[in-house]
Amino acid sequence: MILKFLSIASQVEKAALTRPAARAAAGLALDRLVDDLWLARAEIDLAAGDERLRGAAYRFATRLAEAARGEIADAPALRGPQVRFMDAAYDDLWPGRRRAAGDSLTPR
Repeated sequence: MILKFLSIASQVEKAALTRPAARAAAGLALDRLVDDLWLARAEIDLAAGDERLRGAAYRFATRLAEAARGEIADAPALRGPQVRFMDAAYDDLWPGRRRAAGDSLTPR
């Protein structure tokens, strides 16, 4: 479920952050990808053992949907939500497992 969400998120990001003319041409395909992204996020809602993962998936999907609508034009604006999602996914998959210092994806 996490890998499916990340795969679709990557496709949405690539399609949304292309040049505006190319994004307009890919409109229907991008709309379908965003729909698929929300469905993948719903799968996380159903299966996640941690509320932090559910929230992080929602916030990342929301930012990607904003990018798909042209409200975000740069990749750095997506990095924070992406990193928080990855950290939450790690914690959900391996609860209680500590990472070595510096292993967190979250920028300091």
